[in-house]
Amino acid sequence: MTWQLHICFRTSALALVLVSAAAAATVSGRVELVSSHDPNVRKRTDYSGVVVWLEPSTGTPFVPASAGRAQMVQKNKTFTPHVLAITVGTVVDFPNFDPIFHNAFSNYNGQIFDIGLYPPGTTRSLAFRREGVVRVFCNIHPTMSAVIVVLKSPYFATSDKNGGFEIAKVPAGSYRTHVFHERAAEQTLAALTRSIEVGDGPLELAPIQISETGYLELPHKNKFGNDYPPVTDSGGYSGRDAGAKP
Repeated sequence: MTWQLHICFRTSALALVLVSAAAAATVSGRVELVSSHDPNVRKRTDYSGVVVWLEPSTGTPFVPASAGRAQMVQKNKTFTPHVLAITVGTVVDFPNFDPIFHNAFSNYNGQIFDIGLYPPGTTRSLAFRREGVVRVFCNIHPTMSAVIVVLKSPYFATSDKNGGFEIAKVPAGSYRTHVFHERAAEQTLAALTRSIEVGDGPLELAPIQISETGYLELPHKNKFGNDYPPVTDSGGYSGRDAGAKP
């Protein structure tokens, strides 16, 4: 009898897994950027870097305490990817592939951090445990910038050059869609929130048009809150932490 109950339990559990897998759907769509002054958008029709995510209308989605690792490379004095979406708890590596020093930091809303100055061929890592938008800069190179979007939801995607995105393995249910674009005002993004119903089949959302009207790009300070010093060489480290007070 015990053996029969064990078999019945395993069969029921397997059936439950199969039903859950069958109920998971792919949510896809496309974003379009309008009223943009960015040359990549105006001349190259590049709609990449928009983060779209889903949150259940009721309750909170499960996110594991350790959500794995991601990477933001520093090469040619550029952060890659420029926009990185992750779940809360993810550890992000910041490898330095340049022949010069770098110092990634953030002193804006989101998780404030400073991983310090480190040489070529090395890396620093940081766990992001707070939900929010983290704007990343380099304390040595004022033109370097990136964005890390830290989410509680595991159902997200980042748009490609054509604006397309695809969120896989979304369980059936009611959700709210949210959008982040670094050159859109907060009120513009808030107005794009929608309620959707996900079933057991693919769901294609209506096109999402994001206006950059009202966005103002302000110059940022270094990690000490000061203006960046003039660049006197190829952008390397001149012997002290750039911008530090004597």
